[in-house]
Amino acid sequence: MLTFGKHCLLIMEPHQPTHCLSALIPLRAALSVINGKWKLQILVSLYTGHSRFGDIKASIPIISAKVLAKELKDLEAHQLIQRTVQAGPPVAVSYQVQPYARTLDPIIFQLRDWGVQHQARQAVPQ
Repeated sequence: MLTFGKHCLLIMEPHQPTHCLSALIPLRAALSVINGKWKLQILVSLYTGHSRFGDIKASIPIISAKVLAKELKDLEAHQLIQRTVQAGPPVAVSYQVQPYARTLDPIIFQLRDWGVQHQARQAVPQ
């Protein structure tokens, strides 16, 4: 439980287990959006200018086409990216990062910083 003394750290109110646990619901919802092996890698690929399916796949060589398609659909469902279909022939599909995805930037940077610190901590013999 995330408590400090008699307070739940998530809501800074007197500790009541049900309130503290319910404060975890939005956190779990947020983590579900970026959770997994591929979502952040896909966002980074899009941030660096890859917009076509094949280019995104080439930038993440070990992801399968099936998994990439599923992850792109998930990111689109969460309104982090937009899928655009240009009439052909040939039909061209591209993906763009939406401004809403940029609201994740500070969170991603903080997670990265924590990860660097954690790796350094793990490397030091206890």
